[in-house]
Amino acid sequence: MAAESSLLRIGVVGYGHLGQFLVEKIVKEGTALGLTLGFVWNRNPDKLKGLIPDQLILKDLSQFADRSCDVIVEVCHPQIVQEFGPSFLSLSHFMVGSPSALADPDLNKKLRHVAQQSDKTLYVPSGALWGGQDIQRLNDSGTLKALFIRMSKHPSCFRLTGDVLSDWTEGEGRRVLFRGSVADLCPQAPNNVNTMAAAAVAAGTLGFSGVQGEIVSDTALSDYHVVEVEVTGPGGFSVHAVRRNPAKLGAVTGSATYNSFWNSLLICKGHGGRVHLC
Repeated sequence: MAAESSLLRIGVVGYGHLGQFLVEKIVKEGTALGLTLGFVWNRNPDKLKGLIPDQLILKDLSQFADRSCDVIVEVCHPQIVQEFGPSFLSLSHFMVGSPSALADPDLNKKLRHVAQQSDKTLYVPSGALWGGQDIQRLNDSGTLKALFIRMSKHPSCFRLTGDVLSDWTEGEGRRVLFRGSVADLCPQAPNNVNTMAAAAVAAGTLGFSGVQGEIVSDTALSDYHVVEVEVTGPGGFSVHAVRRNPAKLGAVTGSATYNSFWNSLLICKGHGGRVHLC
């Protein structure tokens, strides 16, 4: 068992389903893996009462520095990344659970700059993305030519900024909601396309504007989400991967993604002042 002083202190920002899962894992398994809980913040702190020890509840997120965390994990909303991401990264490694925020080129550039200046790592979890490391290797070798991702879910699983799905009815079948660049898609479905955002980070030469995405509402998908990834390389090389991620009706995040996030967190031990897909 690791000594208390040698444990990495983890701050968790957000206490929705994913935040609850991560907090529970840290509390139950963290010590043996070198982790301890530094703080938990939630937009509504009343939700934490009776569930989180009072001394671990951070009521004012602007006071995060007082908790001296080694890693801060955001699992709530892109707006938090916009407001606090640079500050987090100036003092701690930062795992951004809402990488759709990085579709904002100014924020993306600022976070990369802060990471370099502070020698802290901006971690982007793969989430539901399959083959992210392979995409990154193709990108880094200069041989990635194109990347397309389609995400299909039951309409109850989407959280869109507009009213494009306000008229859906059970049994209507398949409806394409959007097709275009991930840069244009992220603001329209910020809570649903983090997988695409992670892919855009892996495919850095294409970026958010070059990676293409499509979101599809399908009432037949009552038990799982489907993520399709199409990678194009040189000389006719291509890969088409299909991932079916079990999910309940209304669930934004598929069940397999929870463990994926946990495994990503275990990697967050410092990789220098850069962006790292984990």
